[in-house]
Amino acid sequence: MTLKKVPELIYYPQITCIDLEEKGFKVKLNVVDTPGFGDFVNNRNCWVPVVDFIEGQYEQYLMQEMQPVRSGMVDLRVHVSLYFIRPNGHGLKALDVEAMKAVGRVSNLIPVISKADTLGPSALLEFKKKVMDAISVHNIRIYTPQIESEDEMTAMASKDIVAAYPFAIVGGTQDVIAGDGRVVKGRVYPWGIVEVESDKHSDFKKLRSLLIGGHMLDLINTTQEVHYDVYRTLQLKTRKIGEPKQKTVENKKFREDEERLREEFTKKVKVEEERFRKWEQRLITERDRLNEDLEKDHTLVKKLESEIENFQKNSPSYKYFKK
Repeated sequence: MTLKKVPELIYYPQITCIDLEEKGFKVKLNVVDTPGFGDFVNNRNCWVPVVDFIEGQYEQYLMQEMQPVRSGMVDLRVHVSLYFIRPNGHGLKALDVEAMKAVGRVSNLIPVISKADTLGPSALLEFKKKVMDAISVHNIRIYTPQIESEDEMTAMASKDIVAAYPFAIVGGTQDVIAGDGRVVKGRVYPWGIVEVESDKHSDFKKLRSLLIGGHMLDLINTTQEVHYDVYRTLQLKTRKIGEPKQKTVENKKFREDEERLREEFTKKVKVEEERFRKWEQRLITERDRLNEDLEKDHTLVKKLESEIENFQKNSPSYKYFKK
């Protein structure tokens, strides 16, 4: 039976342009989705396309800055990255930790718990604590809005937003009728209704306030002054002005050689392990045989000692000396 090598699966970010209007304020929002992220059997370095896309937008903006005429520059940089965490109840997985570390270095990362209605209130609070503890332990960089403000109401709102990290979100686009007769966006279950915009059921309003509310400008400024500036400084230090970014071309031959060597190494390890097990079994068998021979010799010695003692008792000299 021969096993065919499964071809490598690759996903690409997908961009959707949305026009929003919030309280008379119009916003053109570009949403970049990454379908298929983390769905493969081998998810090693699956976050690289995301990081490459974010840095690619930085590169396009940098190229525009290097032009003699910079009027009409188009800014398509990623100002915030929402990382959706599956509500498994156990905390962050190894993939989550590595992916969040990589994305958090190049953009404003915000952790979000998807399908939060699958957890009860107490389980959700415990899961939030586990996620934040893991973020702290692994030094994952996430975006945190400024809490200090001259406006007391703004400061209180910012504290509530920070206290809700990671945001527990319930999605729903259908109109449902609540118990008091209101028509709301939500989900209908046999035990009741989950409202998307209810603070008791979801952190959707807090996340929306963070993204397109009072902190939207801070997200843009953080991208400009922190993440983009780090990328721009590094690129200007390592290449000439006007020179395009050098792309690392992966040699497929090297990858094939690496896989071949890994397979050979694995086979050799298995052979050595099997040889060691056989050698260990031979040692155990030899030990048991020696113990059995030793026991026989010991029994024989005891028998000989008994015969000698009986012989001495029956001999004339023994009787003479005994009298």
